[in-house]
Amino acid sequence: MNKDFLWGGAIAAHQAEGAFKVGGKGICAADIETAGGNGTARRITNGIIDGEYYPNHEAIDFYHHYKEDIALLAEMGFKCFRTSIAWTRIFPDGDNELPNEAGLNFYDSLFDECLKYGIKPIVTLSHFEMPYNMIKKYGGFRNRKCIDLFVRFAKTVFERFHSKVKYWMTFNEINNQSDYNNAHHLLQDSGILVNDNDNKEELMFQAAHYELVASAKAVKLAHEIDPSMIIGCMIAMVPVYPFSCDPSDMMGQISAEHTRYWYADAHCRGKYPMHITRLWERHGLHIDITEEDKTALKEGCVDFVGLSYYMSMTIKGQALAPEYVWTGNADDLPKNPYLKYSDWGWGIDPLGLRYALNWVYDRYQKPLFIVENGYGAYDKRSKDGSVDDQYRIDYLKAHIKAMCDAVEYEGVDLIGYTMWSPIDIVSASSGEMEKRYGFIYVDKDNNGNGTLERSKKKSFEWYKNVIASNGENL
Repeated sequence: MNKDFLWGGAIAAHQAEGAFKVGGKGICAADIETAGGNGTARRITNGIIDGEYYPNHEAIDFYHHYKEDIALLAEMGFKCFRTSIAWTRIFPDGDNELPNEAGLNFYDSLFDECLKYGIKPIVTLSHFEMPYNMIKKYGGFRNRKCIDLFVRFAKTVFERFHSKVKYWMTFNEINNQSDYNNAHHLLQDSGILVNDNDNKEELMFQAAHYELVASAKAVKLAHEIDPSMIIGCMIAMVPVYPFSCDPSDMMGQISAEHTRYWYADAHCRGKYPMHITRLWERHGLHIDITEEDKTALKEGCVDFVGLSYYMSMTIKGQALAPEYVWTGNADDLPKNPYLKYSDWGWGIDPLGLRYALNWVYDRYQKPLFIVENGYGAYDKRSKDGSVDDQYRIDYLKAHIKAMCDAVEYEGVDLIGYTMWSPIDIVSASSGEMEKRYGFIYVDKDNNGNGTLERSKKKSFEWYKNVIASNGENL
């Protein structure tokens, strides 16, 4: 890897900070999701209900522990640290006239702490943290009004932090909502609570369009405020393999890729691909797109593509009609017989990361940034407090090797690698604490019990050596 390669780790504000009412913070989308479990979905409640357990409210209390935690990351030699700015720390209701100075001060202190150790902050603007007031008052991104509110939030933090933060991303994993039948994804990505009479397909496309316009306007604005800022998008990259060489499986792959990655086409090319506009026509979907929107998309193309990578999926086309649109149907996704699977059913596919990097780079010819990659597991702590997480080392070692091969052999332009997540945090998908990813163990269980004490796992020293050797010593 080149000498400027950014090694680090990634978290999200809502999964780590806690302190959900401290310092004037407002309620966000994640604050109304209960704890779930392995195979048990999180529930979305109508506001915060007494007696329910909301794991994000305390999380790991990074808000009060950030100096201790950043010091541990610095001990590992981190070159960068990815987090998000919680929207409701800055605008508690989303539509407040003035920003909350206490929230701005917190991120000033956090970024200063990173920079003290030579750690570059990498910041996501919207990481499943839309203000709850905007969800209830405007309907989330089903409402065009949210474009202006997002851009105002972006402008506020760009102006405040541009001297401290050079790398930004707009919307985290914006393409998760392609599975629009999953209410959890629509809430997280777009701040949408689905009604019984909603056309969910049309609703998702409309919300995504408004988000993509908001992203493009933010990109243009950032370049105007400080041309040295580098602004990217962020997609959940899950390579799709055909289950067999049956042509219907091959077309199933094409359909799934079309379904999941048109968002990146808009981010990078400034317009929608023909297969999406044709789909809208065939399905009779009425998407509010103005000429001003089209201009904004063209003028706000991103500088790089950030991506998460955890697994691949395998698709079986079933009985293909002339039109086949994959909408997240699990029946079309058989297990890949060549892979092992995690306890959460995620296929372990290191070579898939190399494939993914090539696929994205070939398509867009923009620098890439791996901003999430990690292994959730049930960690067992020994009596002395240590955790032998060799399985995590094995997973990351194989994926980093594949990443390095993509750079060396195919010439992929890669900015950095921030694994998910260097410290145990609340799982966004299941709300669990016991789905652990970190090099640093946090003493807390799925029911919220524990001291929040931090301790190093075996993988801590391993990753420290990886960074010190710039990826040579795996």
